[in-house]
Amino acid sequence: MTLIKSISGIRGTIGGLAGDNLTPFDAVKFAAAYGVWIKQQRNKDNYRVVVGRDARISGKMIQNLVMNTLVAQGIHVIDLGLSTTPTVEIAVPMEHADGGIILTASHNPKQWNALKLLNEKGEFLNAEEGAKILDIAEGGSIGFSDVDSLGKITKNRAYIDLHIIEVLDLSLVTVKAIEETRFKVVVDGVNSTGGIAIPLLLERLGVDVVKLYCEPTGHFPHNPEPLKEHLEDLSKKVVEVHADFGIVVDPDVDRLAFVDENGEMFGEEYTLVACADYVLSRTPGNTVSNMSSTRALRDVTEAYGGTYEASAVGEVNVVNLMKKNNVVIGGEGNGGIIYPESHYGRDALVGVALFLSLLADRKMTVSELRKTYPNYFMSKKKIELTPDLNVDGILKTIANRYQNEEVSTVDGVKIDFPENWVHLRKSNTEPIIRVYTEAKSQDEANALADKFILEIGAVAKSL
Repeated sequence: MTLIKSISGIRGTIGGLAGDNLTPFDAVKFAAAYGVWIKQQRNKDNYRVVVGRDARISGKMIQNLVMNTLVAQGIHVIDLGLSTTPTVEIAVPMEHADGGIILTASHNPKQWNALKLLNEKGEFLNAEEGAKILDIAEGGSIGFSDVDSLGKITKNRAYIDLHIIEVLDLSLVTVKAIEETRFKVVVDGVNSTGGIAIPLLLERLGVDVVKLYCEPTGHFPHNPEPLKEHLEDLSKKVVEVHADFGIVVDPDVDRLAFVDENGEMFGEEYTLVACADYVLSRTPGNTVSNMSSTRALRDVTEAYGGTYEASAVGEVNVVNLMKKNNVVIGGEGNGGIIYPESHYGRDALVGVALFLSLLADRKMTVSELRKTYPNYFMSKKKIELTPDLNVDGILKTIANRYQNEEVSTVDGVKIDFPENWVHLRKSNTEPIIRVYTEAKSQDEANALADKFILEIGAVAKSL
């Protein structure tokens, strides 16, 4: 397994050889490089970094390595312990800190972990900043503080509660209307920190919560990516207890998906569509998502008189385009809601509150709500990378073959056909090529993906 260093952080599997996986040596090296970078950015006497983690098994070990590395550099650490990615993001500016680190591998299985790095705004670093940290890590000349100048660690376990208060104070979150509707909701917390944060938020909103896999043990009961094929237990439980709907989040709680009252998937792509529908109905404006996200967001935005634009994949790319276009809501089709009134980061807690506000406003079931949106179907497939695969050459060949169509090479290759599209790109988080398609039926989307997988195989053999 190769250690993956990308716009999404430093990510790898636990164990194995240093430099190949996310070993203690690698955790210390990259934490130290981040510490050097922090000091280069902000010339001051005292430095503070917020650190939190999801519940995965290796989290405590990696967090201790990271925190004590920063302490050795004279940097003070605010230790949030078990937390969520959006909670750490909002904690950074609230603590007037110089940056933040989240120990999580998001949707990856339990053997993975990662260092996600934040700036002083609590936002992810851009590609240039990330490259600088990698240069520092590989340069080898990293200094540490003398014994009288060491940093200290301060524990603060209040931030999930503070995060919930911040969400409840958002202008479009209709707390009273939600309380009066008396929803019953099943929550699948995938035995990570979503099992702490989401039920607490729902209880504050007067929701009757049924917990499923909400013990933060790090032993994920199913593949932690919130896709239909992983959510059979949630679907059954929603029907069994006659809930209004079900909620599932990924281990670090920046992705959000719903199951309707019949146990059917609402569609993770439609999490953002629904939240945007609600926000746009109250505050008309523009939206942004990434190139691998559904066309339905464009359709809904234009229905409200706004403009939609797609960014390259990667949260920092979405955020940069959101700021440029001054949008009212944006995010990613993987269930990531970014609501600028709160902060510029994907936040499942914000998404839950906006979705409940929408349901309380429309007074319809989740399945009825889904029928109000344009019906697109996506296929999300992947090709495992091998050392001999010339990914850049493959993508360039494909782009040339379809040059008469609407083609974008901003992020891999996206080909927009009149009735469907395909997006081919190398993943930032796994050693794979992602093959995403969208069409007017599931069979058509699957067939389009299979066609391009075969075409990629043929091109690879010819290079």
